[in-house]
Amino acid sequence: MVVFPNAKINLGLWVVERRKDGYHNLESCFFPIPWKDILEFIESDQLVLTQSGLPIPGSLEDNLLLKAYHLLNDQFDLPPLHMHLHKQIPMGAGLGGGSSDAAFLLRALNDFYDLKIGTSELQNIAKSIGADCPFFIENTEKMVFGIGDIFEPISIDLSSKWISLIYPGIHISTPEAYQSLNPSPRRNTIRSLINKPVNEWKGQLSNDFEAYALKKAPQLKNLKDQLYLQGAEYVSMTGSGSCFYAISSQPLNLNFSKKGMTFSLQL
Repeated sequence: MVVFPNAKINLGLWVVERRKDGYHNLESCFFPIPWKDILEFIESDQLVLTQSGLPIPGSLEDNLLLKAYHLLNDQFDLPPLHMHLHKQIPMGAGLGGGSSDAAFLLRALNDFYDLKIGTSELQNIAKSIGADCPFFIENTEKMVFGIGDIFEPISIDLSSKWISLIYPGIHISTPEAYQSLNPSPRRNTIRSLINKPVNEWKGQLSNDFEAYALKKAPQLKNLKDQLYLQGAEYVSMTGSGSCFYAISSQPLNLNFSKKGMTFSLQL
């Protein structure tokens, strides 16, 4: 079976509270985009995970795909699988690629073996893998709260827009980015800002991690400025960085970093 886990972007990302358990409460809108990995699995004599495409840091044994498999195998005694992941979504870019891979595997195993796990239960299983994982179970735009695991439906029509993504290949430490923040509640809400026309988002809809990233890597400010000069209506970093996206009415020239990656499509 072959599935195509996709990425997401954050339309706004506010860190509103530091929790006693060390996590942070967020407010954001997650929006799925068709930048995709390729995941295939077949039954095998033993459990195997292989990979190609972009390199994945860390030990292969710690991959979230194996964690997802073991969570279902503990309940349903699944056969061993040979899983192969072709990685195209860059890691550590704020695009949720690893979480998407794991969530799509949960969904695929549920369907393939007719496990009859409901959406809410599958989201609870995904929650134990990572904060972003539950979002990809339904994989539709959502307002997101808590640590990224509380969802409210929202309808966003960007069908006439182009989205351009630029991953400059710059690593931003998520723990350091969190340490730089001073969480606080907001007078406005991301939902109310998103309900405005896209060309009114600039200066209002923000990502709290962006200031740290721009300080850590000043060249990102130039990247953002160039996107606006080319006619972007709204530009923001997604997640804790360092991938930036631009929403525009026309395709943009993405002749940027030679070290990084670019991606553009009409929504």
